[in-house]
Amino acid sequence: MLEKKRNKRDNYMIGGKSRRGRARARMSRLTPIQVIITFYFLSITFATALLSMPFTQKPGVKIPFIDTLFTAASSVSVTGLASVNVGESYSRAGIWVLMGIFQVGGLGVMMLSTFFYLVLKRRVGLRQRQLIMTDTNQFSMSGMVRMLREILVLIFGIQIIGGLILGIYFIPFYNGDVGEAMFQGLFNSVSAVTNAGVDITGYSLTPFVNDYFVQFITILLIIAGGIGFPVLIEARRFLFEKNTLIPFRFSLFVKVTTVTYMALLVIGGLLIWAMESQHYFKGTSIDEGFFNSMFLSATSRSAGLSTIDTSALTDPTLLVVSALMFIGASPSSVGGGIRTTTFAITILFLYSVMRGRNHIYIFGRELYQEDVRKALAVAVFATLLCVGAITILGYTEQAELMAIIVEVFSAFGTCGLSMGLTADLSHFGKIIIILLMFIGRVGIMYMMLSFRTKDGKKNAIRLPKEKIITG
Repeated sequence: MLEKKRNKRDNYMIGGKSRRGRARARMSRLTPIQVIITFYFLSITFATALLSMPFTQKPGVKIPFIDTLFTAASSVSVTGLASVNVGESYSRAGIWVLMGIFQVGGLGVMMLSTFFYLVLKRRVGLRQRQLIMTDTNQFSMSGMVRMLREILVLIFGIQIIGGLILGIYFIPFYNGDVGEAMFQGLFNSVSAVTNAGVDITGYSLTPFVNDYFVQFITILLIIAGGIGFPVLIEARRFLFEKNTLIPFRFSLFVKVTTVTYMALLVIGGLLIWAMESQHYFKGTSIDEGFFNSMFLSATSRSAGLSTIDTSALTDPTLLVVSALMFIGASPSSVGGGIRTTTFAITILFLYSVMRGRNHIYIFGRELYQEDVRKALAVAVFATLLCVGAITILGYTEQAELMAIIVEVFSAFGTCGLSMGLTADLSHFGKIIIILLMFIGRVGIMYMMLSFRTKDGKKNAIRLPKEKIITG
Protein backbone atom coordinates (compact mmCIF):
# COMPACT_ATOMS: atom_id res chain seq x y z
CA MET A 1 0.00 0.00 0.00
CA LEU A 2 2.79 2.41 0.93
CA GLU A 3 4.62 1.50 -2.27
CA LYS A 4 1.53 2.28 -4.34
CA LYS A 5 1.08 5.66 -2.64
CA ARG A 6 4.76 6.45 -3.18
CA ASN A 7 4.55 5.53 -6.86
CA LYS A 8 1.37 7.58 -7.27
CA ARG A 9 3.01 10.59 -5.60
CA ASP A 10 6.11 10.25 -7.78
CA ASN A 11 3.99 9.98 -10.92
CA TYR A 12 2.03 13.08 -9.88
CA MET A 13 5.24 15.04 -9.27
CA ILE A 14 6.70 13.89 -12.57
CA GLY A 15 3.45 14.77 -14.33
CA GLY A 16 3.40 18.17 -12.63
CA LYS A 17 6.98 18.85 -13.63
CA SER A 18 6.28 17.77 -17.21
CA ARG A 19 3.20 19.99 -17.34
CA ARG A 20 5.21 22.93 -16.00
CA GLY A 21 7.93 22.11 -18.49
CA ARG A 22 5.45 22.10 -21.35
CA ALA A 23 4.00 25.40 -20.15
CA ARG A 24 7.48 26.95 -20.01
CA ALA A 25 8.24 25.58 -23.48
CA ARG A 26 5.07 27.14 -24.87
CA MET A 27 5.88 30.48 -23.22
CA SER A 28 9.42 30.42 -24.58
CA ARG A 29 8.03 30.14 -28.11
CA LEU A 30 6.00 33.31 -27.66
CA THR A 31 7.32 36.74 -28.54
CA PRO A 32 7.52 39.29 -25.68
CA ILE A 33 4.46 41.06 -27.09
CA GLN A 34 2.48 37.81 -27.14
CA VAL A 35 3.52 37.15 -23.54
CA ILE A 36 2.33 40.64 -22.49
CA ILE A 37 -1.05 40.15 -24.20
CA THR A 38 -1.39 36.73 -22.58
CA PHE A 39 -0.72 38.20 -19.14
CA TYR A 40 -3.33 40.93 -19.67
CA PHE A 41 -5.85 38.29 -20.74
CA LEU A 42 -5.04 36.24 -17.64
CA SER A 43 -5.36 39.39 -15.51
CA ILE A 44 -8.91 39.92 -16.77
CA THR A 45 -9.69 36.25 -16.05
CA PHE A 46 -8.30 36.51 -12.52
CA ALA A 47 -10.09 39.83 -11.92
CA THR A 48 -13.36 38.27 -13.06
CA ALA A 49 -12.88 35.39 -10.60
CA LEU A 50 -12.10 37.83 -7.76
CA LEU A 51 -15.12 40.04 -8.46
CA SER A 52 -17.35 36.94 -8.58
CA MET A 53 -16.54 36.04 -4.98
CA PRO A 54 -19.24 36.78 -2.38
CA PHE A 55 -17.02 38.96 -0.18
CA THR A 56 -16.55 41.50 -3.02
CA GLN A 57 -20.29 41.97 -3.55
CA LYS A 58 -22.86 43.55 -1.28
CA PRO A 59 -25.26 41.18 0.53
CA GLY A 60 -28.25 40.26 -1.61
CA VAL A 61 -26.65 41.54 -4.83
CA LYS A 62 -26.47 39.10 -7.73
CA ILE A 63 -24.31 40.34 -10.62
CA PRO A 64 -24.63 38.45 -13.93
CA PHE A 65 -21.42 36.90 -15.26
CA ILE A 66 -21.33 39.13 -18.36
CA ASP A 67 -21.46 42.23 -16.13
CA THR A 68 -18.74 40.86 -13.85
CA LEU A 69 -16.58 40.18 -16.90
CA PHE A 70 -17.35 43.66 -18.21
CA THR A 71 -16.36 45.28 -14.89
CA ALA A 72 -13.15 43.22 -14.74
CA ALA A 73 -12.18 44.14 -18.33
CA SER A 74 -13.03 47.80 -17.69
CA SER A 75 -10.91 47.80 -14.51
CA VAL A 76 -7.88 46.04 -16.02
CA SER A 77 -8.02 48.30 -19.07
CA VAL A 78 -8.61 51.27 -16.69
CA THR A 79 -11.52 52.41 -18.83
CA GLY A 80 -14.25 53.22 -16.32
CA LEU A 81 -17.27 52.11 -18.34
CA ALA A 82 -19.65 50.21 -16.07
CA SER A 83 -22.71 48.13 -16.90
CA VAL A 84 -23.73 48.08 -13.20
CA ASN A 85 -23.71 50.67 -10.44
CA VAL A 86 -20.32 50.00 -8.83
CA GLY A 87 -21.13 51.71 -5.52
CA GLU A 88 -24.39 49.81 -5.09
CA SER A 89 -23.07 46.43 -6.29
CA TYR A 90 -19.68 45.99 -4.62
CA SER A 91 -18.79 45.93 -0.94
CA ARG A 92 -16.01 47.95 0.67
CA ALA A 93 -13.72 44.93 0.23
CA GLY A 94 -14.75 44.79 -3.42
CA ILE A 95 -13.86 48.46 -3.85
CA TRP A 96 -10.38 47.77 -2.42
CA VAL A 97 -10.07 44.88 -4.89
CA LEU A 98 -11.02 47.24 -7.72
CA MET A 99 -8.33 49.70 -6.63
CA GLY A 100 -5.79 46.88 -6.79
CA ILE A 101 -6.99 45.98 -10.28
CA PHE A 102 -6.62 49.64 -11.33
CA GLN A 103 -2.96 49.48 -10.33
CA VAL A 104 -2.41 46.31 -12.34
CA GLY A 105 -4.07 47.77 -15.41
CA GLY A 106 -2.62 51.26 -15.08
CA LEU A 107 0.98 50.49 -14.26
CA GLY A 108 1.16 47.30 -16.28
CA VAL A 109 1.22 43.64 -15.40
CA MET A 110 4.93 43.14 -15.92
CA MET A 111 5.86 46.28 -13.99
CA LEU A 112 3.91 45.25 -10.90
CA SER A 113 5.10 41.65 -11.06
CA THR A 114 8.68 42.92 -11.12
CA PHE A 115 7.86 45.17 -8.16
CA PHE A 116 7.10 42.04 -6.13
CA TYR A 117 10.38 40.54 -7.34
CA LEU A 118 12.16 43.55 -5.87
CA VAL A 119 10.17 43.41 -2.61
CA LEU A 120 11.07 39.72 -2.22
CA LYS A 121 14.69 40.58 -3.11
CA ARG A 122 14.71 38.18 -6.03
CA ARG A 123 16.93 38.72 -9.05
CA VAL A 124 15.26 40.25 -12.09
CA GLY A 125 16.41 38.10 -15.01
CA LEU A 126 17.05 38.98 -18.63
CA ARG A 127 13.66 37.64 -19.76
CA GLN A 128 11.85 39.71 -17.14
CA ARG A 129 13.76 42.84 -18.14
CA GLN A 130 12.87 42.24 -21.78
CA LEU A 131 9.19 41.95 -20.88
CA ILE A 132 9.32 45.17 -18.83
CA MET A 133 10.99 46.92 -21.75
CA THR A 134 8.19 45.74 -24.05
CA ASP A 135 5.38 46.55 -21.60
CA THR A 136 6.66 50.10 -21.02
CA ASN A 137 7.52 50.83 -24.69
CA GLN A 138 11.22 51.34 -23.99
CA PHE A 139 14.04 50.86 -26.49
CA SER A 140 16.78 49.54 -24.21
CA MET A 141 17.14 47.25 -21.20
CA SER A 142 19.84 49.47 -19.75
CA GLY A 143 18.79 50.88 -16.37
CA MET A 144 15.43 49.10 -16.56
CA VAL A 145 15.22 48.21 -12.85
CA ARG A 146 16.18 51.73 -11.77
CA MET A 147 13.56 53.18 -14.11
CA LEU A 148 10.97 50.78 -12.67
CA ARG A 149 11.72 51.93 -9.12
CA GLU A 150 11.42 55.57 -10.18
CA ILE A 151 8.07 55.01 -11.87
CA LEU A 152 6.60 53.11 -8.92
CA VAL A 153 7.80 55.67 -6.36
CA LEU A 154 6.48 58.56 -8.45
CA ILE A 155 3.07 57.03 -9.23
CA PHE A 156 2.40 55.69 -5.73
CA GLY A 157 3.69 58.93 -4.23
CA ILE A 158 1.40 61.03 -6.43
CA GLN A 159 -1.56 58.81 -5.56
CA ILE A 160 -0.94 59.09 -1.82
CA ILE A 161 -0.37 62.86 -1.90
CA GLY A 162 -3.46 63.35 -4.07
CA GLY A 163 -5.47 61.11 -1.75
CA LEU A 164 -4.39 63.08 1.31
CA ILE A 165 -5.21 66.45 -0.29
CA LEU A 166 -8.64 65.34 -1.52
CA GLY A 167 -9.36 63.35 1.65
CA ILE A 168 -8.71 66.34 3.94
CA TYR A 169 -10.76 68.56 1.64
CA PHE A 170 -13.66 66.06 1.63
CA ILE A 171 -14.01 65.94 5.45
CA PRO A 172 -16.73 68.66 5.58
CA PHE A 173 -18.62 66.93 2.77
CA TYR A 174 -18.87 63.74 4.86
CA ASN A 175 -19.98 65.52 8.04
CA GLY A 176 -16.63 65.16 9.76
CA ASP A 177 -16.29 61.41 9.10
CA VAL A 178 -12.51 61.41 8.60
CA GLY A 179 -12.28 57.73 7.69
CA GLU A 180 -14.89 57.93 4.93
CA ALA A 181 -13.48 61.21 3.62
CA MET A 182 -9.93 59.81 3.42
CA PHE A 183 -11.20 56.64 1.71
CA GLN A 184 -13.11 58.65 -0.87
CA GLY A 185 -10.10 60.91 -1.39
CA LEU A 186 -7.78 57.95 -1.92
CA PHE A 187 -10.20 56.23 -4.28
CA ASN A 188 -10.64 59.38 -6.37
CA SER A 189 -6.88 59.89 -6.46
CA VAL A 190 -6.17 56.31 -7.56
CA SER A 191 -9.01 56.48 -10.08
CA ALA A 192 -7.64 59.73 -11.53
CA VAL A 193 -3.92 58.82 -11.62
CA THR A 194 -4.57 55.38 -13.15
CA ASN A 195 -7.13 57.07 -15.44
CA ALA A 196 -9.61 54.38 -14.39
CA GLY A 197 -12.48 56.86 -14.07
CA VAL A 198 -14.59 54.47 -11.99
CA ASP A 199 -17.21 56.13 -9.82
CA ILE A 200 -18.56 54.64 -6.57
CA THR A 201 -20.94 57.45 -5.60
CA GLY A 202 -23.16 57.30 -8.68
CA TYR A 203 -22.54 60.98 -9.42
CA SER A 204 -18.86 60.98 -10.46
CA LEU A 205 -17.64 64.55 -9.77
CA THR A 206 -20.86 66.37 -10.71
CA PRO A 207 -21.31 67.61 -7.09
CA PHE A 208 -18.08 69.59 -7.64
CA VAL A 209 -19.21 71.34 -10.82
CA ASN A 210 -18.50 74.69 -9.16
CA ASP A 211 -15.60 73.51 -6.99
CA TYR A 212 -12.53 74.49 -8.99
CA PHE A 213 -10.08 73.25 -6.36
CA VAL A 214 -11.26 69.63 -6.74
CA GLN A 215 -11.32 70.03 -10.50
CA PHE A 216 -7.80 71.47 -10.61
CA ILE A 217 -6.30 68.77 -8.37
CA THR A 218 -8.05 66.06 -10.36
CA ILE A 219 -6.78 67.50 -13.67
CA LEU A 220 -3.22 67.41 -12.30
CA LEU A 221 -3.68 63.78 -11.21
CA ILE A 222 -5.10 62.83 -14.62
CA ILE A 223 -2.16 64.48 -16.37
CA ALA A 224 0.33 62.73 -14.08
CA GLY A 225 -1.03 59.35 -15.13
CA GLY A 226 -1.64 60.10 -18.79
CA ILE A 227 1.31 62.21 -19.92
CA GLY A 228 3.73 59.27 -19.84
CA PHE A 229 6.13 57.76 -17.32
CA PRO A 230 9.28 58.98 -19.17
CA VAL A 231 8.00 62.57 -18.89
CA LEU A 232 7.63 62.23 -15.11
CA ILE A 233 11.08 60.65 -14.76
CA GLU A 234 12.87 63.28 -16.85
CA ALA A 235 10.99 66.10 -15.11
CA ARG A 236 12.10 64.73 -11.72
CA ARG A 237 15.69 64.39 -12.88
CA PHE A 238 15.64 67.91 -14.34
CA LEU A 239 14.39 69.36 -11.05
CA PHE A 240 16.39 67.32 -8.55
CA GLU A 241 19.38 65.73 -10.31
CA LYS A 242 20.91 68.58 -12.30
CA ASN A 243 24.54 68.22 -13.32
CA THR A 244 26.28 71.56 -13.59
CA LEU A 245 28.95 70.11 -15.89
CA ILE A 246 26.61 68.46 -18.41
CA PRO A 247 23.54 70.48 -19.47
CA PHE A 248 20.33 68.51 -19.09
CA ARG A 249 18.57 67.70 -22.37
CA PHE A 250 15.04 66.39 -22.59
CA SER A 251 14.59 63.47 -24.98
CA LEU A 252 12.72 63.94 -28.25
CA PHE A 253 9.94 61.67 -26.97
CA VAL A 254 9.37 63.86 -23.91
CA LYS A 255 9.34 67.05 -26.01
CA VAL A 256 6.89 65.70 -28.59
CA THR A 257 4.51 64.01 -26.16
CA THR A 258 4.45 66.96 -23.73
CA VAL A 259 3.78 69.57 -26.40
CA THR A 260 1.14 67.38 -28.07
CA TYR A 261 -0.57 66.46 -24.81
CA MET A 262 -0.76 70.04 -23.57
CA ALA A 263 -1.78 71.44 -26.96
CA LEU A 264 -4.66 68.96 -27.21
CA LEU A 265 -5.68 69.74 -23.63
CA VAL A 266 -5.85 73.50 -24.21
CA ILE A 267 -7.26 73.42 -27.76
CA GLY A 268 -9.82 70.79 -26.80
CA GLY A 269 -10.95 72.80 -23.77
CA LEU A 270 -11.28 76.02 -25.75
CA LEU A 271 -13.22 74.28 -28.52
CA ILE A 272 -15.65 72.73 -26.03
CA TRP A 273 -16.07 76.08 -24.26
CA ALA A 274 -16.70 77.94 -27.53
CA MET A 275 -19.18 75.38 -28.90
CA GLU A 276 -21.16 75.06 -25.67
CA SER A 277 -21.14 78.74 -24.68
CA GLN A 278 -24.59 79.21 -26.21
CA HIS A 279 -25.87 75.76 -25.26
CA TYR A 280 -24.80 73.85 -22.15
CA PHE A 281 -22.96 76.78 -20.54
CA LYS A 282 -25.53 79.39 -21.56
CA GLY A 283 -26.47 81.44 -18.50
CA THR A 284 -23.49 80.23 -16.45
CA SER A 285 -20.50 82.30 -15.38
CA ILE A 286 -17.36 82.50 -17.52
CA ASP A 287 -15.22 80.71 -14.94
CA GLU A 288 -17.71 77.82 -14.63
CA GLY A 289 -17.80 77.31 -18.38
CA PHE A 290 -14.01 77.57 -18.71
CA PHE A 291 -13.09 75.24 -15.84
CA ASN A 292 -15.64 72.58 -16.77
CA SER A 293 -14.58 72.73 -20.43
CA MET A 294 -10.92 72.24 -19.46
CA PHE A 295 -11.89 69.42 -17.11
CA LEU A 296 -13.86 67.69 -19.88
CA SER A 297 -10.90 68.09 -22.24
CA ALA A 298 -8.54 66.57 -19.66
CA THR A 299 -10.82 63.70 -18.69
CA SER A 300 -11.63 62.91 -22.34
CA ARG A 301 -8.01 61.92 -22.92
CA SER A 302 -8.44 58.70 -20.90
CA ALA A 303 -9.80 59.40 -17.41
CA GLY A 304 -13.60 59.29 -17.68
CA LEU A 305 -14.46 61.29 -14.57
CA SER A 306 -17.10 63.93 -15.26
CA THR A 307 -18.43 67.14 -13.73
CA ILE A 308 -21.20 67.69 -16.29
CA ASP A 309 -23.86 65.58 -18.01
CA THR A 310 -22.18 64.33 -21.18
CA SER A 311 -25.49 63.35 -22.80
CA ALA A 312 -26.66 67.00 -22.65
CA LEU A 313 -23.85 68.25 -24.91
CA THR A 314 -24.42 69.08 -28.56
CA ASP A 315 -23.37 66.66 -31.30
CA PRO A 316 -20.41 68.80 -32.56
CA THR A 317 -19.00 68.92 -29.02
CA LEU A 318 -19.48 65.16 -28.63
CA LEU A 319 -17.52 64.65 -31.86
CA VAL A 320 -14.66 66.75 -30.47
CA VAL A 321 -14.77 64.73 -27.23
CA SER A 322 -14.80 61.51 -29.27
CA ALA A 323 -11.72 62.69 -31.21
CA LEU A 324 -9.89 63.41 -27.95
CA MET A 325 -10.82 59.94 -26.64
CA PHE A 326 -9.64 58.37 -29.90
CA ILE A 327 -6.23 60.07 -29.58
CA GLY A 328 -6.04 59.15 -25.90
CA ALA A 329 -3.03 59.52 -23.63
CA SER A 330 0.72 59.25 -24.23
CA PRO A 331 2.72 56.05 -24.81
CA SER A 332 4.22 54.47 -21.69
CA SER A 333 1.35 55.79 -19.60
CA VAL A 334 -1.82 54.43 -18.03
CA GLY A 335 -4.04 55.53 -20.92
CA GLY A 336 -5.24 54.07 -24.20
CA GLY A 337 -6.15 55.34 -27.67
CA ILE A 338 -3.78 55.71 -30.60
CA ARG A 339 -1.54 57.80 -28.27
CA THR A 340 -0.31 61.37 -28.59
CA THR A 341 2.91 60.60 -30.48
CA THR A 342 0.99 58.65 -33.13
CA PHE A 343 -1.30 61.64 -33.64
CA ALA A 344 1.67 64.05 -33.75
CA ILE A 345 3.58 61.97 -36.29
CA THR A 346 0.47 61.60 -38.46
CA ILE A 347 -0.05 65.38 -38.51
CA LEU A 348 3.65 65.97 -39.22
CA PHE A 349 3.50 63.43 -42.05
CA LEU A 350 0.56 65.22 -43.64
CA TYR A 351 2.40 68.54 -43.27
CA SER A 352 5.57 67.14 -44.87
CA VAL A 353 3.57 65.76 -47.83
CA MET A 354 1.91 69.14 -48.37
CA ARG A 355 5.31 70.84 -48.27
CA GLY A 356 6.83 68.27 -50.65
CA ARG A 357 9.34 66.93 -48.11
CA ASN A 358 10.56 63.34 -48.06
CA HIS A 359 11.48 63.35 -44.38
CA ILE A 360 9.90 64.56 -41.15
CA TYR A 361 11.80 66.97 -38.91
CA ILE A 362 10.89 68.18 -35.43
CA PHE A 363 12.91 69.84 -32.66
CA GLY A 364 16.06 69.62 -34.75
CA ARG A 365 15.76 65.87 -35.29
CA GLU A 366 14.68 63.65 -38.18
CA LEU A 367 12.21 60.86 -37.43
CA TYR A 368 12.95 57.29 -38.47
CA GLN A 369 10.83 56.10 -41.39
CA GLU A 370 9.99 52.96 -39.42
CA ASP A 371 8.37 55.09 -36.68
CA VAL A 372 6.38 57.00 -39.30
CA ARG A 373 5.17 53.73 -40.87
CA LYS A 374 4.11 52.41 -37.48
CA ALA A 375 2.24 55.60 -36.60
CA LEU A 376 0.33 55.57 -39.89
CA ALA A 377 -0.45 51.87 -39.51
CA VAL A 378 -1.80 52.43 -35.98
CA ALA A 379 -3.94 55.41 -37.09
CA VAL A 380 -5.43 53.55 -40.07
CA PHE A 381 -6.03 50.27 -38.21
CA ALA A 382 -7.60 52.06 -35.24
CA THR A 383 -9.89 54.06 -37.52
CA LEU A 384 -11.05 50.92 -39.32
CA LEU A 385 -11.53 49.13 -36.00
CA CYS A 386 -13.67 51.89 -34.48
CA VAL A 387 -15.71 52.44 -37.66
CA GLY A 388 -16.32 48.70 -37.86
CA ALA A 389 -17.44 48.57 -34.21
CA ILE A 390 -19.77 51.55 -34.71
CA THR A 391 -21.30 49.85 -37.76
CA ILE A 392 -21.85 46.55 -35.92
CA LEU A 393 -23.31 48.19 -32.81
CA GLY A 394 -25.54 50.31 -35.04
CA TYR A 395 -27.24 47.09 -36.12
CA THR A 396 -27.23 45.23 -32.80
CA GLU A 397 -28.17 48.04 -30.37
CA GLN A 398 -31.32 50.11 -30.10
CA ALA A 399 -29.60 53.45 -29.54
CA GLU A 400 -28.84 56.76 -31.22
CA LEU A 401 -25.81 56.81 -33.48
CA MET A 402 -24.08 59.53 -31.44
CA ALA A 403 -24.43 57.47 -28.25
CA ILE A 404 -22.82 54.51 -30.03
CA ILE A 405 -19.98 56.69 -31.39
CA VAL A 406 -19.20 58.04 -27.92
CA GLU A 407 -19.37 54.53 -26.42
CA VAL A 408 -17.00 53.06 -29.01
CA PHE A 409 -14.39 55.82 -28.81
CA SER A 410 -14.66 55.83 -25.01
CA ALA A 411 -13.94 52.10 -24.90
CA PHE A 412 -11.06 52.25 -27.39
CA GLY A 413 -9.55 55.29 -25.69
CA THR A 414 -10.04 53.58 -22.28
CA CYS A 415 -11.81 56.75 -21.19
CA GLY A 416 -15.12 55.82 -19.59
CA LEU A 417 -17.36 58.69 -20.64
CA SER A 418 -20.79 57.57 -21.80
CA MET A 419 -24.21 58.87 -22.75
CA GLY A 420 -25.84 56.22 -20.59
CA LEU A 421 -25.70 53.42 -23.16
CA THR A 422 -23.39 51.02 -21.30
CA ALA A 423 -25.99 49.46 -18.99
CA ASP A 424 -28.42 48.97 -21.89
CA LEU A 425 -26.00 47.16 -24.19
CA SER A 426 -26.91 43.66 -25.33
CA HIS A 427 -24.64 40.74 -24.41
CA PHE A 428 -23.08 40.91 -27.88
CA GLY A 429 -22.65 44.66 -27.57
CA LYS A 430 -20.88 44.26 -24.22
CA ILE A 431 -18.49 41.73 -25.77
CA ILE A 432 -17.65 44.20 -28.57
CA ILE A 433 -16.95 46.94 -25.99
CA ILE A 434 -14.84 44.52 -23.89
CA LEU A 435 -12.69 43.75 -26.95
CA LEU A 436 -12.30 47.45 -27.69
CA MET A 437 -11.24 48.18 -24.09
CA PHE A 438 -8.72 45.32 -24.19
CA ILE A 439 -7.24 46.43 -27.53
CA GLY A 440 -7.19 50.06 -26.42
CA ARG A 441 -5.19 49.23 -23.28
CA VAL A 442 -2.77 46.76 -24.86
CA GLY A 443 -2.26 48.97 -27.90
CA ILE A 444 -3.00 48.68 -31.62
CA MET A 445 0.65 48.16 -32.54
CA TYR A 446 1.03 45.30 -30.04
CA MET A 447 -2.14 43.65 -31.35
CA MET A 448 -0.78 43.81 -34.91
CA LEU A 449 2.68 42.59 -33.91
CA SER A 450 1.18 39.75 -31.84
CA PHE A 451 0.49 37.89 -35.10
CA ARG A 452 4.21 37.64 -35.79
CA THR A 453 5.97 34.43 -34.83
CA LYS A 454 9.18 34.46 -32.82
CA ASP A 455 11.21 33.09 -35.71
CA GLY A 456 9.32 35.08 -38.35
CA LYS A 457 11.54 36.27 -41.18
CA LYS A 458 11.36 39.65 -42.87
CA ASN A 459 10.85 39.87 -46.61
CA ALA A 460 14.15 38.95 -48.20
CA ILE A 461 12.88 39.05 -51.79
CA ARG A 462 12.74 42.42 -53.59
CA LEU A 463 10.47 42.72 -56.61
CA PRO A 464 10.58 45.30 -59.43
CA LYS A 465 9.01 48.64 -58.52
CA GLU A 466 6.24 50.30 -60.45
CA LYS A 467 4.36 53.60 -60.02
CA ILE A 468 0.64 53.61 -59.21
CA ILE A 469 -1.82 56.49 -59.46
CA THR A 470 -2.94 57.81 -56.06
CA GLY A 471 -5.27 60.55 -54.89
